[in-house]
Amino acid sequence: MYLFGASGHAKVIMATLAANGIEVKGFFDDDPGKKSLNSIPVVGHTDDFHPKNTPCLISIGDNHIRKRVVERIKTEKYANAIHPRSILSSPVGLGVGTAIMAGVVINADVRIGNHVIINTSASVDHDCDLGDYCHIAPNSTLCGGISVGEGAFIGAGAVVVPNTRIGKWSVVGAGAVVLEDVPDGATVVGNPARVVKTGNTYD
Repeated sequence: MYLFGASGHAKVIMATLAANGIEVKGFFDDDPGKKSLNSIPVVGHTDDFHPKNTPCLISIGDNHIRKRVVERIKTEKYANAIHPRSILSSPVGLGVGTAIMAGVVINADVRIGNHVIINTSASVDHDCDLGDYCHIAPNSTLCGGISVGEGAFIGAGAVVVPNTRIGKWSVVGAGAVVLEDVPDGATVVGNPARVVKTGNTYD
């Protein structure tokens, strides 16, 4: 297994893979100052990767950068990292390149896109739909029937009430309580959550 991004988030991915007995052989990272992480070498830059049959995972927490890396390396050999101390009910639809950390609970009929992060001890209840490249941060709670758009970020400890739509590339601040739909590209904070910024996009 090769990882893209020798960062702090990569340490959590490594721990998740190690809990499954999966070895990380090396990293690809575009920072010339990075030579290794936890004694595992950085073996090249992103564009040095040649897919062949080698599984890989993007170990970068930033949703924008994760999508850009996927667009650059153009491989179909993505693996998932699912911690054995997470709970996934059945059925759950799961895309590729997704990381599910320790303590996560995912209930029935949740659909998870590609290159999604569901971080430590987050809870995703029934019938949620998580779009590609979104990130559900530690200890956040998604109640049932929530739609999370592509690239959206749900901050640590946030709570989203049932049947709510979180727009594409939006940001829900840490600890926010979301009681109504969040528009595409908006940043919301507070309890109840309110819009403090608009115009977040993928570019």
